[in-house]
Amino acid sequence: MESKAIARNIRIAPRKVRLVVDLIRGKKIGEAIAILKHTPKAASPVVEKLLKSAIANAEHNYNMDLENLVVGQVFVDQGPTLKRFRPRAMGRASRIHKRTSHITVVLNEK
Repeated sequence: MESKAIARNIRIAPRKVRLVVDLIRGKKIGEAIAILKHTPKAASPVVEKLLKSAIANAEHNYNMDLENLVVGQVFVDQGPTLKRFRPRAMGRASRIHKRTSHITVVLNEK
């Protein structure tokens, strides 16, 4: 049995979110929340909120036991990129890519 939560179009680059997500893969949910609370990255509150959503889904939708839940899969996909321009010297412009992420958390029962 597994429970899932997805956050789409999060305005943090996928590369930065993957650093946080790699810390909690395979951990028990209590340990994962503790790690996220003490990680000083911009993506950690977003991933923590998503993890709590997956826990709530497991409890209310599937009647899973919270003591046995483990973070089974966590992955980050790239979302749509916002393209902006920044003025440069001599009348030129350079492109700025504002990247977004789709984050997925899947919890399994051990």
